[in-house]
Amino acid sequence: MEYMVVLSLIVLLIIMGVFAFFKFKKRAVQENLNIEEEQKRLIEEARAKAASLLKEAKLEAKSRLLEMKSDFDSETEETRAELKKEERRLSKKSEKLDSQEEQLAKREQTLQRKESETQKKLESATHKENHYSELLEETKKELEKVSGLTLEEAKELLLKTIEEDVKHEGAKLIKKITSEARENADKEAKKIISTAIQRYAGDYVAERTVSVVHLPGDEMKGRIIGREGRNIRALEAATGIDLIIDDTPEAVILSGFNPVRREIARLSLEKLISDGRIHPARIEDVVQRATEEVDLAIKEAGEQAAFDLGVHGIDPELIKVVGKLKFRTSYAQNVLQHSVEVAFLAGAIAAELNLDFKLAKRMGLLHDIGKAVDYEVDGAHAIIGAKLAKKYGEIDSVVNAIASHHEDQMPETVYDYIVQAADALSGARPGARKESLENYIKRLEDLEKIANSFDGVTNTYAIQAGREIRVITESERISDEDAMLLSRNIARQIEENLTFPGQVKVVVIRETRAVEYTRK
Repeated sequence: MEYMVVLSLIVLLIIMGVFAFFKFKKRAVQENLNIEEEQKRLIEEARAKAASLLKEAKLEAKSRLLEMKSDFDSETEETRAELKKEERRLSKKSEKLDSQEEQLAKREQTLQRKESETQKKLESATHKENHYSELLEETKKELEKVSGLTLEEAKELLLKTIEEDVKHEGAKLIKKITSEARENADKEAKKIISTAIQRYAGDYVAERTVSVVHLPGDEMKGRIIGREGRNIRALEAATGIDLIIDDTPEAVILSGFNPVRREIARLSLEKLISDGRIHPARIEDVVQRATEEVDLAIKEAGEQAAFDLGVHGIDPELIKVVGKLKFRTSYAQNVLQHSVEVAFLAGAIAAELNLDFKLAKRMGLLHDIGKAVDYEVDGAHAIIGAKLAKKYGEIDSVVNAIASHHEDQMPETVYDYIVQAADALSGARPGARKESLENYIKRLEDLEKIANSFDGVTNTYAIQAGREIRVITESERISDEDAMLLSRNIARQIEENLTFPGQVKVVVIRETRAVEYTRK
């Protein structure tokens, strides 16, 4: 019974397995069919997509091909045009080369022809030269027969004749050169002497621009100032000069660049102080009278200077300009006196050089006239003076001497150098120009200090107002040769460190003393 049951179960399981097998197979077949259908669908879609892509690729390829063809055609056209252009250029060049080749051929033919002609001429010349040589030999022989002289004797005779002629011409040339040298030597010597003299010059220092008026008492300052400053304002307005009233006892300072106006202000103030009546109306009247007095003094000073020098024919207006120099100082030296002195020196130099001394005096007197108005006109006083002289009818040589006396303009004549020399001599001579006591003492101290800084110097003395310095040395340490070298070194040191007018003489003294005492 159990066996049957088991057998039945087994049969049932087999049936169920068979059923399951067939069901699974059916499902597998169905899935295979589905997969095949999907594959067919995908293949169809792929074929359709491939066909579409192929079509698009063909269209794009066709478009690209057309574009490339267009570009190729364009490039081909350009290349063709360039080739045609190059072909035309080469054709022209070829034609030009052909033309040049033809010209060269013609030139070569011409050269060959000329070479042939030259060769013929050369042969002809050689033939003629030989012929002439033969004739010359024959002529020499004939001349020797006729003259009775050999060739060497004839040469010697010819050389003697030429030598005599050359000596004669040389003597005439030497005489001419000597004569010209004598004529030029005097002129050149005068120029050299004048150039050497004019190198002696002095330094420029500030000009004085103030005047001092002394008062009888300090109470006068209040009267000069006036109520609320009316008097001092009126005086400054009338004269154009600044009045400085400070703590200086019993003194009033007049300040201004115009020396003539400063002199007018000084005279006016002195008159007002002596008169005692100081008010604006009185000030105007006094200033007017002082102006007239100064103008008269200016004219008289100019006329007197010209008369003393014997310089005549100067324009009256220019005489007034010369007179204004009386109230002008340069290097603390009165310019009118300086101009008169320059005129005398220039005349003396010109006379020594056998030149026109009157013309030189005229140049010397007028050389600084620009300083009379240089506070009113811009520019160097030499150029201003030259323009003034030209304006009032002075000749060109005088104008140029004025313009060039400080080399604002190049000197042209020997008179220009003479005026330069006279100007330098007048300004740089001892005592011509004053300097303050402090500056004077300082300069002497600096001179002695420089000399004392050298080894072997015991004492130094500045003498001759600082124009000479005497150096005492130790004879044991300084030899004669060292003394010469020391004087040169001190001079160079002074030149490098100090500013001074003229020259400073350096004297180095070295002495040996032998002392002995007598005995009984």
